Amino acid sequence: MMSKARNALVGMSAAAILTMAGAATAQDQTVELKIAHWIPPTHSIHRAMEEWAKSIEKASNGTIKYRIYPAQQLGKATDHYDMARDGIADVTFVNPGYQPGRFPIIAAGELPFLMTNAKGGSQALDAWYRQYAEKEMKDVKVCIVHAHDPGALHAKKKIETPDQLSGMKIRPAQATMAAFVTSLGGTNAHGSAPEARDMLEKGVADAITFPWGSVLLFKLDGVVKYHMDVPLYATTFVWAINRNKYNQMSAAQKKVIDDHCNSEWALKLASPWADNENSGREKLMKAPGHTVYQLTEAQLDQWKKAAEPLVKKWADEVKKAGYDADKILGDLKNELKKRDSAY
Repeated sequence: MMSKARNALVGMSAAAILTMAGAATAQDQTVELKIAHWIPPTHSIHRAMEEWAKSIEKASNGTIKYRIYPAQQLGKATDHYDMARDGIADVTFVNPGYQPGRFPIIAAGELPFLMTNAKGGSQALDAWYRQYAEKEMKDVKVCIVHAHDPGALHAKKKIETPDQLSGMKIRPAQATMAAFVTSLGGTNAHGSAPEARDMLEKGVADAITFPWGSVLLFKLDGVVKYHMDVPLYATTFVWAINRNKYNQMSAAQKKVIDDHCNSEWALKLASPWADNENSGREKLMKAPGHTVYQLTEAQLDQWKKAAEPLVKKWADEVKKAGYDADKILGDLKNELKKRDSAY
């Protein structure tokens, strides 16, 4: 009898603790996340952000609310890392490649001919970068890392070999592509994605490295008509959280955020975008006046050989920062292989 009574008391105590824990979550102070990005609200990443934020609101019993500020409402695309650091926004969408040399490790994800798809590639990037994020991006809490589906070269004329870039003005997607353009004798025309169409229309740029679906989204298809069908590069993105905002949350709220900052969410967020970019390629193949073309094996070999110095340049910068470049790149390639996304 005593044993049964003791068991009953233990059960009641456990139930009471669970009830108190649930009550504590429900009684947490309500916070609102200001989420900022620099792309149009029609973009799939905007919808992915809404899904992510709604899931957080639900998991927190409504104590973590949100408001999304798209299309550079709170600041320019190039400023989003600093916006998260300084609290201008609580969560931001960062393209590290917009600030050359500032984040050398994650720049490994920008190297040409590295990955074949953004789904497995994003999971690989997220898992790989977590061991370096605390040092390289110490000003913020790195929540998620992912990539867009491999982009291509889109131009006003047909370009088949790397020597043809000599003398051309190219709008590069990120710092590594900018270095590639320079090494081939081209000139970089720098500008964020929202500025790309204007640059091409005004002749500031003759060509652009861009993912396929985004060519249509940003209405570049009215300017560039030739599309090299090669998975030339990818661009890395980071969802950064203001550390003070995170630290002000309760333990239960922090757990909700942590549960939404992982490789599984990287896949969820990257997948709709990857599908959209793929569909853009198919649409451009069928679009009147557009030429989507493949390279011969010899031409592709020329591009690969031309890209080799970029790996050395990246490695030199990483070594200057005090890291083992061979291990870093080797680990990334292994993660990509695990997820069937290595080039």
